[in-house]
Amino acid sequence: MLPKHNLKAYDAELTELRALISQMGGMAQSLLEDAVAALLSRDSARAQSLISDDEAIDALEIEVERLAVQTIALRAPMADDLREIICALKISSILERIGDYAKNIAKRTTALSDDDISDHISILPEMARLASGMIQATLDAFVERDAEKAADVRDRDIRIDTIYNTLFRDMLSHMTENPDAITPSTHVLFIAKNIERIGDHATNAAEMVYYSATGNILETDRRKNDSTSYTTRDEIDQN
Repeated sequence: MLPKHNLKAYDAELTELRALISQMGGMAQSLLEDAVAALLSRDSARAQSLISDDEAIDALEIEVERLAVQTIALRAPMADDLREIICALKISSILERIGDYAKNIAKRTTALSDDDISDHISILPEMARLASGMIQATLDAFVERDAEKAADVRDRDIRIDTIYNTLFRDMLSHMTENPDAITPSTHVLFIAKNIERIGDHATNAAEMVYYSATGNILETDRRKNDSTSYTTRDEIDQN
């Protein structure tokens, strides 16, 4: 058993690790929401400034890794604590990827600043809202070690997939009818795909939280509703 003073330091390290993950998650959420807001307002300057914000998330990932490795090396955690530290390491990597996807949205916002695609991007804020909510729920579940809340996050992902499927088919139909719109429409599809992937990553993080809290892997198959890989020309022509 660790001496009492070491236990206090150990608890402080775990608390700091949780705080870093929460900070990373909050920054990733803000980057996603701000990137979509910049897209809607065609604010190229704001979108450009957001690109550099991703560097702060990258720096926090490095700090999480440093603290996690230090804690494992010095404290030799076991059972629940070890799972939580490993979970934090994996979640920090996931949040870094979410930041990258949000940064990519900001980049494409600049490319779309002069294109009139208002009718086709109106659904993106709803996708972003759902994805942001999944990130927040995952962070809450991590801090609270709430397995039920973590499992619930998986069920939300199908709603983002459904919206993405609809937008994907609408945009392909639009490009077929309006060849001049292919370039901006492709950017919109990439933006929507970035948000869909953020939902996937939030789900991955939630599954890690479930494992950390219970020591078990979620046994039920993850429900997915992204069928765009199987879309055919006949299906597009029927829309």
